[in-house]
Amino acid sequence: MSARPTVVILDYGSGNLRSAQRALARVGADVTVSANSDEGLRAHGLVIPGVGAFGACMQGLHRIDARNLVEQRLADERAVLGVCVGMQVLFTDSQESPDTPGLELWSGTVRRLQAPVLPHMGWNKVDSAGDSALLRGLDRERFYFVHSYAVTEWSPRQGSPPAQVSRSRHGEEFLAVVEQGALAATQFHPEKSGDVGLELLRNWVTSLN
Repeated sequence: MSARPTVVILDYGSGNLRSAQRALARVGADVTVSANSDEGLRAHGLVIPGVGAFGACMQGLHRIDARNLVEQRLADERAVLGVCVGMQVLFTDSQESPDTPGLELWSGTVRRLQAPVLPHMGWNKVDSAGDSALLRGLDRERFYFVHSYAVTEWSPRQGSPPAQVSRSRHGEEFLAVVEQGALAATQFHPEKSGDVGLELLRNWVTSLN
């Protein structure tokens, strides 16, 4: 029997890590919650969670030198998955914390959604990109969102594989899933999205090597 893929959930003070840990373990990963860079480099997959304000999350990421960790992993084409604000911090900046740069792995600004009700909280359909690996078998399924900010326009990383972008809508259309090579992210919480969320995480875990 082959060993279970190892996954590190990056612990930088964002909270809400145990539900992600349980969900990933259910779909076959050997999961560790850690702030240790060496563990983060060795793991088959790295998850960047995110709960709370963009600026506070970036402060926590800087404290553990997360930028260097993520860049090293991507240079080796090793998987990184951002979730919720953990997706937003991958972009250039955010209107929520205008003086705080993001990790700038993708070009784009996280904007406050133009919607009649915020936060966007609850289940919403995601239109899958036709060749999405994360959403394989999950087109037009509903996932659980809790956010007021999202990316609506962006630019993929230069010199990297083609990107797959899946979208959702709350007041306006926004990026719900982005996948480009080893780097992927979801604006929703797969760990809170029931069976469909587990299936998405299973798609990711089974791709790890």
